[in-house]
Amino acid sequence: MSNQSILRITRELSEIQKGPDLSLAVACRDIDVRQVRALIIGPPDTPYEFGFFEFAVKFGREYPTKPPAVTAVTTNSGRTRFNPNIYSGGKVCLSILGTWRGERGEEWSSAQGLESILISIQSLMSSNPYENEPGFEDGKSEFDKKNQVDYVAKIRHETLRISIIERLEDYLGIGREKVPGVVPYNADDDYRENSVDAPFEPFKDLCKRRFLWYYDSYLSAIEIEKEKHADGKRFDRMPFEGAGNIMEGCFQYTSLKKRLETIYEKLNEEMEAWGAEGQLATQKELSISSNLQRQYEQIVEFYKNNDSVTLDLELVDKNPFVWQLVLFGRPMTNLDGGMFRIKLYLSTKFPDTLPRIKFETPIFHHRVSKDGILCYNPTRKDDLKSHIEAIIEAVEEESPAYDPRTLVNPEAAKLFWGTADEKKLYNRKLRRSVQESTEY
Repeated sequence: MSNQSILRITRELSEIQKGPDLSLAVACRDIDVRQVRALIIGPPDTPYEFGFFEFAVKFGREYPTKPPAVTAVTTNSGRTRFNPNIYSGGKVCLSILGTWRGERGEEWSSAQGLESILISIQSLMSSNPYENEPGFEDGKSEFDKKNQVDYVAKIRHETLRISIIERLEDYLGIGREKVPGVVPYNADDDYRENSVDAPFEPFKDLCKRRFLWYYDSYLSAIEIEKEKHADGKRFDRMPFEGAGNIMEGCFQYTSLKKRLETIYEKLNEEMEAWGAEGQLATQKELSISSNLQRQYEQIVEFYKNNDSVTLDLELVDKNPFVWQLVLFGRPMTNLDGGMFRIKLYLSTKFPDTLPRIKFETPIFHHRVSKDGILCYNPTRKDDLKSHIEAIIEAVEEESPAYDPRTLVNPEAAKLFWGTADEKKLYNRKLRRSVQESTEY
């Protein structure tokens, strides 16, 4: 592979990693930039909503003249077909990849790149993926309509079970009972089947943080779906599904809810444990402890001389791995008069593992979950000042661009982005939480 190809791949990876799209992530080992892992977050308002779908991307010597090879990794170890165009064996059928015949002009060109490939794959994850199957694009019969509903139903269940719950259980080392008729997902199996350099898990921290962001949405989906589908009811088979390339199983929403709650508890326990791990690192005088202490002191000094933001910052029990931030609402804004206590939990693996942010003071806000988890996105992952700035911006911004991937409080988001009357109700609820914040 030429140096120009290597430089282009490196540039493309950097652009995605630094870009604003929260639904895409990419990573590679330092030793080989041609072997890339990509993660696509399932689009909102589809059965793939907030699922974690991983792909292996291999760039050949002729890139960008020819497209890379792309293989689906999230396949339940080759047992589950998540889409008519994404096979259980990992094949991704797209004209841009040369794996499917397309219309004139849809084929690959060197002007395209990795991001356009990932966006094309993401577009397959639609609200009605049944129509992706050739010959079923315009299904209007009662038979097709029923199949469309049934297909969406089982994809939603398996998105929750395989791409989210079982992935997080593997990350956290949570054992699970075998359910009759259901094949458990095993990340190691998927890596072994799709890559020679297994295991490589670059998205572990990202998936954990996103799970906390979207936890309320996952719970809401389960509550809605379990009323429609009795536990133990088997999935209906689609006419285009065949042996070895199918999505089989049965609905188990009662079990999924319990497992989801267990993951949430484990993630909170993990976050709380970072404090003790940090104290030990400080006692051992590890460099990460000195780094965090230095950043803390620099940030405190910066905000002493910054009149535009009023906040207090201190270390909890003098521990550089647990920060207490008190943010005072800016005058003439919806937060005016408020006082919010926010905790930053830092891992000894920072910045590879990013901070977990939790509001201790309740606030009704579309970027803050009911349990206080904040959705924010710093520009510089290794700079804690950038994290503080992103936290403040996420809470204070009054007219953000609509991005459903940042709406971690479904109730607040529905009001904030709703009608004029709903927006007024949102503002009243927010102001009430601001007024009550000083009493907390």
